[in-house]
Amino acid sequence: MNLRTFLFSGLFGMTMSLSSPADAQNSLTFEAAVRNTYAPSSVGEVTPLPGGQHFARLSPDGKQVLRYDFQTGKQDGVLFDVAQIEDCPFETAEGYVVSPDGSKMLLRTATRKGFRRSMTATYYIYIIGNSTVAPLSDGGPQECPVFSQDGNLVAFVREGNIFLIKLLFNNSESQVTKDGAPGQVLNGKPDWVYEEEFAATSGLCFSPDGQMICWIRWDESAVGTYSFPLYAGAAPEMPQYAEYPGIYNLKYPKAGTANSRVSVLSYDIKSRVTRTIKLPLKDTDYVPRIRFTESADRLAMMVLDRNQTTLDLYVANPRSGECKLLLRDQAKYYINPDHLDAIRFYADGFTYLSEKDGYNQLYFYAPGGTLRKQLTSGEAEVQEFYGYNPENGNFYYRSTLPGDPLRTAVYAANLKSGKVSNLTPEPGTHRASFSSDCSYFIDTYSALDKVPASAIYNQKGKKLSDLPSRNEELARQAENLAGRPTCELFQFTISDGTVLNGWLMKPADFDPSRRYPLIMFQYSGPKTQQVADSWQIGFSGHPLGFDGWLTTQGFLVACVDPRGTGGRGADFSGATYMRLGVLESDDQVAAAQYLGTLSYVDPGRIGIWGWSFGGTVAGMSIMHPSHVFKAAVSVAPVTDWRFYDTAYTERYMRTPEENAEGYDEASVLSRVNNLEGKYLLVHGLADDNVHYQNAAQLSEALVQAEKQFDMQVYTNRDHGIYGGATRAHLYRRIADFFKANL
Repeated sequence: MNLRTFLFSGLFGMTMSLSSPADAQNSLTFEAAVRNTYAPSSVGEVTPLPGGQHFARLSPDGKQVLRYDFQTGKQDGVLFDVAQIEDCPFETAEGYVVSPDGSKMLLRTATRKGFRRSMTATYYIYIIGNSTVAPLSDGGPQECPVFSQDGNLVAFVREGNIFLIKLLFNNSESQVTKDGAPGQVLNGKPDWVYEEEFAATSGLCFSPDGQMICWIRWDESAVGTYSFPLYAGAAPEMPQYAEYPGIYNLKYPKAGTANSRVSVLSYDIKSRVTRTIKLPLKDTDYVPRIRFTESADRLAMMVLDRNQTTLDLYVANPRSGECKLLLRDQAKYYINPDHLDAIRFYADGFTYLSEKDGYNQLYFYAPGGTLRKQLTSGEAEVQEFYGYNPENGNFYYRSTLPGDPLRTAVYAANLKSGKVSNLTPEPGTHRASFSSDCSYFIDTYSALDKVPASAIYNQKGKKLSDLPSRNEELARQAENLAGRPTCELFQFTISDGTVLNGWLMKPADFDPSRRYPLIMFQYSGPKTQQVADSWQIGFSGHPLGFDGWLTTQGFLVACVDPRGTGGRGADFSGATYMRLGVLESDDQVAAAQYLGTLSYVDPGRIGIWGWSFGGTVAGMSIMHPSHVFKAAVSVAPVTDWRFYDTAYTERYMRTPEENAEGYDEASVLSRVNNLEGKYLLVHGLADDNVHYQNAAQLSEALVQAEKQFDMQVYTNRDHGIYGGATRAHLYRRIADFFKANL
């Protein structure tokens, strides 16, 4: 339930292509907030190409895949062009996959969204430089396609089964598995909880020599089914449900219930023999990733126990199936699943991220599993590993600054000397995309008062060129924007001596002699951050969206990262372990009490709101015994952790059987008798992530406690609550609620 990613990417990805700031009126209006007119543009999806000198991007109109030079940032070639294809069967491509050798690509069309990350689509094979495309398969849409290392084979999933395409044999198609069936067995395609909570997009890979296929098999037959109704609705309309509602059934494991049983299998392409890897698994274990090392006879598999306190890294010979334990990591609280993709294999070893010394640090192990070097140390958290260049011995990564969780930089740590170099010293927030050989990187930089800007650097941190974007125009527009808020960082200390970080947004015409009503927005989820020296803050992901517009209506807007959030070490984030939402709501109350002491804040008019985990904390806060908040809005909240999924909930709470008292304490349902302020509960009926069951149960509990509240239900809407005029309606509903009650 990483809603931070969801809000800043998923929800607003659809609005980024709307009118540019130059086309908008020079004022911060409700319409601008709804349309996300002032959202900054991003570099977008960048595909580093083999060789390290180039990267690829899809053209905005989807008609071309363009090649760019990593030194200059300028386009220097076209890899694919619809106009150059004879009788092209599609007008635009919606995405692409480049083969590891750079000779071919798969072009994605007719995409249908699955869950958060998955999709079903029709793919076409294109040999770069040719003038024709060919369908990957005539048997129906495909999922999770993957190339072999030499680009001559493609494997994909359809209806839970794996298929193999041999491009050198006239694109001949064969079926690798036959036991797959949605809702029963999934081969190579992650189930719902793996996709949502482990960011797993595929469980399928080729050996480096292209002779073997290995995959994870999910048997979800014992997983419980959650059903929700679908109505005719609008935007989109589903006329098949005009008279009688439909039912959508979803395999969804709730806390304490059965997960999919997983196994790992291999398939010898030449002999057509399938084997089960002899992985020592418990029925309750997770296998969130498999990938080959540099060797075709060493398949790496990552295994997490159900409580996610222990990670075992195994290697296996895919032909014999024999396994060896390579590494075991045991966490004080839990293993962070964001670390899984930092496990990378090289000829001389593999990388690993761990919090075992209290902060997230980068380690390098020999191929046999012995530690070669701890590459980072101190009170700074490595947040993302980018890559390793064996030629110069440098490991590239993004980290918070030492002792400063509000700012990040891109670093290089040298294996031999141990020297750590800050490649992006300008204070603020940095995020990079590296070339395939780590010779170059694109850095996107912003700060609280600086719109994001991107530039290309070499591996030593020397800037080579700026990447122009519409953000330059956005910066000019923002300078003269009527109603542009100001934003500042602040700190305060809670009763146990812990210092918390926050930001405060003020109206453009702020008058320090007035007392303003205050709206607090927060997410508060484990290891997330909403407070940083970054342009990308707040609900909208930038200060010129909904948060900023609220300041034009006479509100102050604030955000505080409570205990449990990220950037400050394992003990800070682990403080909420086994009782999610309790300390977080305590800290939001403390933040409101602190802000209420400021001369320009009216302590009797403070509200709080949030979405998903933030909606949970908003509910816990308005129903806190302190009664600090006058009004609150919970959008799509978890109201009892027994209703949420296994992998996320049990990571932080363990099972209800192990931690019944903690589940009771962390439930919004347990606090309904405390409600005194005004409360708005919002939920989508078709939310596959946080089910409407949460709102239904809270609504009933409030009714039986004789507590009055407001409620807004959105037909056919999922966790994102968008489509047609839905988002505008939601914005207005929240704003009007706070206007009426604050």
